[in-house]
Amino acid sequence: MTPTGKAQWQIHFCVILWGFTAILGKLITLQALALVWWRMLIVVAALALVPTVWRGLRAMPLRLIAAYAGIGCLVALHWLTFYAAIKLANASVAATCMGVGPAFLALVEPWLTGRRFDARELALGVLVIPGVVLVAGGVPASMHLGLGVGILSALLVALFGALNKRLVEHADPLTVTGVELGAGTLLLTALAPLLPHDGPLLPIPQLHDLILLLILSIGCTLLPYTVALAALRKLSAFYVQLATNLEPIYAIALAIVLLGEQRELGLMFYLGVAIILLSVFAHPLLARTGKGVEHADVLAIAEAKNVTD
Repeated sequence: MTPTGKAQWQIHFCVILWGFTAILGKLITLQALALVWWRMLIVVAALALVPTVWRGLRAMPLRLIAAYAGIGCLVALHWLTFYAAIKLANASVAATCMGVGPAFLALVEPWLTGRRFDARELALGVLVIPGVVLVAGGVPASMHLGLGVGILSALLVALFGALNKRLVEHADPLTVTGVELGAGTLLLTALAPLLPHDGPLLPIPQLHDLILLLILSIGCTLLPYTVALAALRKLSAFYVQLATNLEPIYAIALAIVLLGEQRELGLMFYLGVAIILLSVFAHPLLARTGKGVEHADVLAIAEAKNVTD
């Protein structure tokens, strides 16, 4: 197998693992706040065992640490709203909402980076609107709050994706991940007393939840992140974006097979999903450059964005 072919298999393997994050979020019985807090804490603890993370941290200026910490707070809020959407609706709805992220990115990236607005990207953003309307019409009224929270999560994806893009070349990626998720853990710790909860603020997970949390944190976060870093050096930005755009499709397919969520959703939902995904896949076709891709850009597209996103 050629190095490029191997890298293609690797990136699709990562995307499938990212697709499982929504499924695991549904299976873990913890509330969204505790789920995200434990996920972040486990990843940070694992990174603390890596010597290069500490070397990178010592070399990083305080101003840059503060910038990454601020982005990490957005990452935490994204994960919190993403898993809240899963709990309030289901995995399919939450995964679909992530498809709205590129539309938000077309709006917020020029504002944050100073580049000119692209009329084609704005047109694709407008195309997403009827898709969202159809999705809303295809889910029970009891899931509408979850749909709204999921769309808020997609907006947060666009925000931290655009900010990470500005800072991507300034530090070691694993160190950035540690700083961002460490700051996110501290933010959620501070927010815990202020958010609605039943029982302890941050309960110790039962064995069932602990096993799934370890799979989520190590198997669906650190493992694909590490594999993706190697694969991205061999692939074009165009190919990687197309591959990572498959993540909502994998998540919805897994939700149908493993959770039977198709029984909760109507035909309008899947028509809306098709429109949203049409916009998502059209974006890299219009923006095709054939250049290499930075890891943080990719992680801002899929759930792995949820790593350094």
